[in-house]
Amino acid sequence: MQKVLFQFSKWFVGILFIFSGLIKANDPLGFGYKLQEYFEVFHISFLNDWATGIAILLCVLEIVFGALLLWGIFRNFVVKGLLATIIFFTFLTFVSAAFKVVTSCGCFGDAIPLTPWQSFSKDLVMLVLIIYIYVNRGLIKPITAKPAVQSGLFAAVFTASLLFGIFTYNFLPIIDFLPYKVGSNIPENMKAPEGAAVDEYLIMYDLKHKQTGETKTMSDKDYLAKEVWKDENWEVIGSPSKKLIKKGYEVKIKDLMITDASGTDYTKEIVENPYYSLVVVAYNLNQTNEKAIAATNALALNAAEQFNMRTVLLTANSAQDAEKFSKRMKLFMEVFYADAVPLKSMVRANPGVLLIKNGTIINKWHYHSLPSFDHLTEKYFAK
Repeated sequence: MQKVLFQFSKWFVGILFIFSGLIKANDPLGFGYKLQEYFEVFHISFLNDWATGIAILLCVLEIVFGALLLWGIFRNFVVKGLLATIIFFTFLTFVSAAFKVVTSCGCFGDAIPLTPWQSFSKDLVMLVLIIYIYVNRGLIKPITAKPAVQSGLFAAVFTASLLFGIFTYNFLPIIDFLPYKVGSNIPENMKAPEGAAVDEYLIMYDLKHKQTGETKTMSDKDYLAKEVWKDENWEVIGSPSKKLIKKGYEVKIKDLMITDASGTDYTKEIVENPYYSLVVVAYNLNQTNEKAIAATNALALNAAEQFNMRTVLLTANSAQDAEKFSKRMKLFMEVFYADAVPLKSMVRANPGVLLIKNGTIINKWHYHSLPSFDHLTEKYFAK
């Protein structure tokens, strides 16, 4: 029985660590954004510039620890590493849940969103299993006793996982779990389907007894059902509040608003353009790749001259900074503004380019893989 339980624990922990590492390594920039939230909470924001690098290394560690556990290689190093890692993550998820400072832990990236308490519960289960593995680590048997083979396997999984994270960082996620993935329709993702459930709330009253000073909180339903309103000794104090009792359908895109420098809303006009349009996303112009901006600017000029195609640049910078940047770079494309959060979700690059038609994302590219104008013409524009 002990052997079966140990094997289950080993395989469960090993596979989950590999899966968790791969999911986050698929989108290291997104994981880096999540780490920046934690850095802000713990007042170590000086690490923000290193967030993506730290994210990639954490993903590599998860994959390596999981794989080595399954192979039974470097037993003592692996079980100590697993224990240290899960204690660290359990602490983070507890802080997120207890103090509501980070609404999603990012344990499985955007593929499987978990609430803070769900994440903490998952980590508690993992902590128990890893402690069990640590106590019974003598049962771990290596698949090979040859040191050279063991070192080769370690080097292989470390290198492969590191290269995977570097590749997805430079050429976008292999699988896009965000609402702006290729093929999705932005306007459709901004509204709930017909008949979708809506949020259900209770109206909560704060009551105070005039004679005894007793206070209590009561829902509007109880207030009416118990006819408290007939008792003149009870009075409502303050303003009623709303309490969510059942979550309804949540639209996939709820925070996208595109404006010009004066604040005029251009969201509908831009995302519902019935013709091909290029949307260049550079959420931070201070850190964007200017060489790539120049290349997209040339692309925009050719697209306008030959196909009368519109190209817009979306940024979260101030209008004053964007205007200076536009003049210095001699931008041909129009500049509009949106919050950094949706811009970071649109494309994991700064800058990145989306090809949109009638609200549907036809394709998108990291600036490292930006296609030539001739390629775009042959594949899209000339058809």
